[in-house]
Amino acid sequence: MSPNPASSFPPRWSAFLKEVDGLLPSSVELHCLGGFVLAALYGLPRPTGDLDYIAAIPLDSLAGLEKIAGKDSALTKKHGLYFQHVTVADVPENYTNRLTELFSGQFSRLHLLALEVHDLVLAKLVRNSPVDLEDAKFLAKAGKLHEKVVRKRYQQELRPLLSNEARHELTLKLWLEACFHAKPSSR
Repeated sequence: MSPNPASSFPPRWSAFLKEVDGLLPSSVELHCLGGFVLAALYGLPRPTGDLDYIAAIPLDSLAGLEKIAGKDSALTKKHGLYFQHVTVADVPENYTNRLTELFSGQFSRLHLLALEVHDLVLAKLVRNSPVDLEDAKFLAKAGKLHEKVVRKRYQQELRPLLSNEARHELTLKLWLEACFHAKPSSR
C-alpha cells in the first residue's frame, strides 16, 4: 500500500519548505511523523503548524535546522509553521527500512522521509492521546491501516522496547477495538 501525497496540501507548506531548502547549507534528511505526515500522505483534514521529526541526518545539522525553521526562527514568524525535533519517541525497531520520501525531487537539500503508516500509528499509540486515537481511526476508516500489521509489528518490533508492557498492551487492545471493531453510533 503506497501512500499518495495529498493533492490539496496547503500551499503555505510548499512555500515554507522551499524557503527552508534554499537556506540549508548542505543536504539534510529528516525522519518525519505526526500530523504533517498524515496530512501530506493520507489527506488528514486536521491542520497542523509543525513538522515533527525524530531524526536528522547528519546529526550535526540539528542546530542549523533549529535556527532556520525552529519555533523562534524568522521563517516561522513569516509563515506560522515550524520544524519540531521530537526527542522522546517510541517507534518500531526497523522503522527506517520502511521510510517513504515525501515530495521526492522537489527540494535539492531537504529530504523528508515519512514513517510508514503502521509505524506512525504505533508511535502515537505509546503517547495515547485522544487526538492520536482519532488519527488512527481516520486511517483505519480510510483503509490505510490494517489490524494484523499493527498487531504483528507491535509484538515483534515495539513491545520489546517498552518498559510498561501492561499499560501498552491495554492501549493496543482499546485502540484496535476503536479502529476496527467499534459499532456505529445510532444517532
